[in-house]
Amino acid sequence: MHHLLPPTLTGDNPDQKREEIRAYFHNSYDIFEKVFDVLKDDTVFYRKSEPTRHPMIFYFGHTATFFINKLILGKVITQRINPEFESMFAIGVDEMSWDDMDGENYRWPEVELVRKYRNSVRQLMDDLITALPLTLPITEKSPWWIILMGIEHERIHIETSSVLHRQMPMKFIAESPEFPICEEAGPAPRNQMIEIASGKVELGKERDHRLYGWDNEYGHATHDIEAFKAAAYLTSNGEFMEFVNDGGYENSAFWDEEGLKFLEIKKPKHPVFWIGQKDDLYKYRTLSREIDMPMNWPVDVNVLEAEAFCRWKSMKEGRHFRLPTEAEWYLLYERSTILDVPDFDDAKANINLRHTASSCRVDKFAMGDLFDVVGNVWQWTQTPIDGFKGFEPHPVYDDFSMPTFDGKHNLLKGGSWISTGNELMKHSRYAFRRHFYQHAGFRYIEADPVDMHDDNVYESDELVAQYCEFQYGQEHFGVRNFAQKCAEFAIEYTKDTEQRSALDLGCATGRATFELARVFDEVVGIDFSARFIQVGVQMQQRGKIRYQRAEEGDLISLQAHLLKEYDLDGTRNNVSFWQGDACNLKTHFQGYDLVMATNLIDRLYEPRLFLEDMHQRINAGGTLILTSPYTWMETYTAKALWLGGYKDKSGNEVHTLDTLQIILGPWFDLVDTVDIPFVIRETPRKFQHTISQMSVWKKR
Repeated sequence: MHHLLPPTLTGDNPDQKREEIRAYFHNSYDIFEKVFDVLKDDTVFYRKSEPTRHPMIFYFGHTATFFINKLILGKVITQRINPEFESMFAIGVDEMSWDDMDGENYRWPEVELVRKYRNSVRQLMDDLITALPLTLPITEKSPWWIILMGIEHERIHIETSSVLHRQMPMKFIAESPEFPICEEAGPAPRNQMIEIASGKVELGKERDHRLYGWDNEYGHATHDIEAFKAAAYLTSNGEFMEFVNDGGYENSAFWDEEGLKFLEIKKPKHPVFWIGQKDDLYKYRTLSREIDMPMNWPVDVNVLEAEAFCRWKSMKEGRHFRLPTEAEWYLLYERSTILDVPDFDDAKANINLRHTASSCRVDKFAMGDLFDVVGNVWQWTQTPIDGFKGFEPHPVYDDFSMPTFDGKHNLLKGGSWISTGNELMKHSRYAFRRHFYQHAGFRYIEADPVDMHDDNVYESDELVAQYCEFQYGQEHFGVRNFAQKCAEFAIEYTKDTEQRSALDLGCATGRATFELARVFDEVVGIDFSARFIQVGVQMQQRGKIRYQRAEEGDLISLQAHLLKEYDLDGTRNNVSFWQGDACNLKTHFQGYDLVMATNLIDRLYEPRLFLEDMHQRINAGGTLILTSPYTWMETYTAKALWLGGYKDKSGNEVHTLDTLQIILGPWFDLVDTVDIPFVIRETPRKFQHTISQMSVWKKR
């Protein structure tokens, strides 16, 4: 099945553009669902193909809920279709520690109910595409950007779901006529090295680029690249077989520290899609078939295996082989005959499902004197993903890139046989953990070594770094640390009741979560932003955080803090951190003696929904603590949903505390209110000084 090429953001005919986007949406939706047709029957939806991932039903529901969750967040729509699904299927894709993989926390619905849900989302999207005003060009602030975001997100999952299906045991898989594999295979060609001249590479793209892009693609970086040699072909199964037969998986000399951990945990003897024991007896797993080993197809491996092969080849030949960097791949791209989307011709590459639903021989698609610069399989690079200068996360999906800027996710380039949409573009930047499998292989180069692994990554996200300083940095103007002060109050207000389980909602970087765990047996920290959550997780796992603190202009200082500085090291086993939406929490977050939500209610898209749900989360006699400066802003909350800060139809002033009493009154008694000041440092000469009101509520 052939995918459409992505629509441009420009044009002079909105009606025509509307229909282009409609066709692109349905094409994406159709093919995503057809990928799930390779699962033999509905029982397979409840199986995992990989122990660290969800059952397949999660991914089947995930892409549809993404549309709804992002449109709600962007205030394009106001009504949910199924709040339970839109919480259950929201988070849990990339093995992040805040991805809730505990099967006990889920009661997966019937597959047919998810199909019906997907149909409801399809209809809503089609109606939205019909009715939503459209002005060209489409910009990042347009609601149409969120629609394109949802489509491109689903196209990513067309690929990642197909990888998981390819890992599912064959007895659970059915062949689909929509996904025919290449029938052409033979011996591997002998690879040869091609001289690549030195050059200057400009990475990143402009904000007014005519195609949709993910946040990490924008900005700028310049690299001067020395001349090197590149393999003409992607590394084939036949070429990789030499490494396997030479004991490559048994010899620790070829593996780095992370690679040795991978060998210890997974105990691989060969690449993941090889089946069998030895040499020509190996079979090869495609999406839905096992075939004789196609020696001249590219090998599918993760970064760790690709790097081990390069070390083996370097040792064997006495020369230095390694993976290219992102910038070096760009030199290969510029040397090739490829035109970028929308001028791209997918007939000239094994990509976009244009030819077959599998790899093909590595010497089929010439792009000058290099083959498969794009297509066939993704090509791993040495480069851990990071933002370019000028990077800004998109506010509707601020955790698309930021959690991967941790030095543990390597970029891959060029796309595979099933890559579509944004994945086809030169500027696309996708990254995965180094032990992850995709339809990915590699092209080795001969060049001087470069070490790009850095475990001492300093948090560079300006807002997150500011909160690191707010919660873990020094105090200013004699004002106590806000998170610490709130936790002390919470502990005092609950001292005469049970102090077993607490929920810290809107926990940001986690300081109050740790502080509450001085007394509470179990404390759960939840924040909407994975950007914040990852700091708490890092503090819990490593006992330390690092971040770049703003000083003056472009000047920064490097800061580091340890949990033991605050006598909190002993609390690490009592806390856990999760990403979640306070207005639509998963059902299993309940049974708490304390829920504390600091400076949260005036930042929610529907605060009343959150408050009306709280009595179901808190035990009888338990405590709800809210803090807020009541700075209501339409940026966060539609004015019709404010709890205070306005006059009603009779001209009476409406104050937030009064509204809280009306909403919470059926279940809670107001125990106390107290003002708590806080100071947020922006620079050494600029601070925010705010007074938050804490209200304390006891559940009857």
